Amino acid sequence: MDVEPIFRDRIEAGKALGALVRETLTDPGPLILALPRGGVPVGFEVARALRSELDVFLVRKLGVPGQEELAFGAIASGGVRILNEALLAELRLSQRAIERITAREAQELNRREELYRCGRPALAARDRTIVLVDDGLATGASMKAATAALQSHGPKRIVVAVPVAAQEIFNEFRRNVTEILCLHAPEQFTAVGIWYEDFSQVTDEQVQRLLAC
Repeated sequence: MDVEPIFRDRIEAGKALGALVRETLTDPGPLILALPRGGVPVGFEVARALRSELDVFLVRKLGVPGQEELAFGAIASGGVRILNEALLAELRLSQRAIERITAREAQELNRREELYRCGRPALAARDRTIVLVDDGLATGASMKAATAALQSHGPKRIVVAVPVAAQEIFNEFRRNVTEILCLHAPEQFTAVGIWYEDFSQVTDEQVQRLLAC
């Protein structure tokens, strides 16, 4: 599928998304939580537009062996795991393989949590409006895990904000009463990266710098 990129890079996408969130959200003092690593540059611009606090919320996709970009689920801080049961039935992945992949990604999640926070505790989400930001939604697995995990933190409200999302996933979030703000929701999607001219990998060092670690 040949498509024209919508955004130059995550910074441009974040600025455009920040303007949308600022125009839409009236709640005072929202907390911006970005999903590392790609969501952090976007979340940084959203936080700057709203003059709000920025933190990370750790989520790891559970990728299909050999097709890691295709997620059959995700895990998030707090031990939450979301699985795409329909996809798993189609793939016929063994329970042993699922648990092995989960354990590996949990180890990486814990490593990043320690690295990005630099010893700081997570910013409290209780009784606050949370804006969950990523650079895009393809399957939505990571964001579903994040919203499920955040519910246990007692937020006042959770708003998902992304520059681009697959139309089917965008509609799914809306049907499930999850508030979602999105600049573009194309019907033909395939992958988040095709909508960016520059979709180079965000490094741990970049995340730390944006979080003023």
